[in-house]
Amino acid sequence: MEFVRLLLVFLHLLGMGMLIAMVFVQRREGLEAPVNKGWLHGLGLQLLTGVALMGLAPLTHQDYNHIKLGVKLLVLVVIGVLVMMNLRKPASPKWLLPALSGLVVFNVGLAVFWS
Repeated sequence: MEFVRLLLVFLHLLGMGMLIAMVFVQRREGLEAPVNKGWLHGLGLQLLTGVALMGLAPLTHQDYNHIKLGVKLLVLVVIGVLVMMNLRKPASPKWLLPALSGLVVFNVGLAVFWS
């Protein structure tokens, strides 16, 4: 069971890396470039592995802070809503990339500093 938990943590970290990479990809394309669909892949991986880790918590004897995870889920949902709202637009608003970047960094900060 420990291997499964570590595999989920590994995939969860890859999802986080995908979101950080999307910040740089989107920045390279320009502030007003269309939203890249890679955001959804990173969000989906983060969401699925996070929920799976929470579900396995009793089996792996892990004790997670449910308030922290709820806040992280809320931030992830906000990122997802912003991406979905602007996915089909030919150009994204100038404020979208800085907002998404800030939310991704905030979510990583929550994961690291809120114990």
